[in-house]
Amino acid sequence: MSTELSRLVVLIKGGGEVASGVAHKLARAHFRVCLTETAEPLAVSRGVAFCEAIYDGEKEVEGIVARRVESAVEIHKLWRDGRIAIVVDPKTSVRKALKPEVLVDAIMAKKNLGTGIGHAPLVIGLGPGFSAGKDVHIVVETNNSERLGRVILKGEAENDTGIPVAIGGLTHERALHAAGGGLFLTDRYIGDPASAGEVVATVAGKPVRAEIDGIVRAMLRDGITVEKGTKLGEIDPSGDKEACYTIRPRVRAIAGGVLEAIMMRYNA
Repeated sequence: MSTELSRLVVLIKGGGEVASGVAHKLARAHFRVCLTETAEPLAVSRGVAFCEAIYDGEKEVEGIVARRVESAVEIHKLWRDGRIAIVVDPKTSVRKALKPEVLVDAIMAKKNLGTGIGHAPLVIGLGPGFSAGKDVHIVVETNNSERLGRVILKGEAENDTGIPVAIGGLTHERALHAAGGGLFLTDRYIGDPASAGEVVATVAGKPVRAEIDGIVRAMLRDGITVEKGTKLGEIDPSGDKEACYTIRPRVRAIAGGVLEAIMMRYNA
């Protein structure tokens, strides 16, 4: 090995549900992890999203803590304490100071927003929008299919179907989307009950109604301005509040693919 595995620096672009699931698994495997985010993250699955630390200073997911920091010096101190660092850095400028062995694009934008194969010795792209061997070294499949979590060494991931993972046989009915742009307001918290037809939020003063009975598994923060089509939240018909704070099996599969890709490169 050219680098001790426990000393590997992994820089992850994004702080939402998938990026956080990857960060969680790699932190548990004792890698040094730093997440980069925007100043106003739009994650809806906030119970399992480390980007909440951008607002609150700190976020814990299944026993792993991420803390917002402002400098590379603070990042190294957090690593010594066994924590994840997260910084407001949408251009990933911290890459120059950290010199990561691994860079993971986990923004889940379904297109490449600027990640290059030369940005780290190992560059991994999650989902569609990346081509292994061209703009990244490796792609990990994120589509909820038989290939979920697959490590792709050449070519691209499957196209996104746009179909949410089924819970209780329900897919599109669970998701809440903005019919138009404007200020998003809600008085609902993660885990709150919701009934079919009930107003659970508004966008530009227009009501957003739940289509099914259940609990609020995901919801944007109150007071954020959104665009038409933005995912606002999700209703879980199972009523399992613990699930709101548990990393989903799909995300664990993707994170497993990232870990496999890293081990293929650095445990040879």
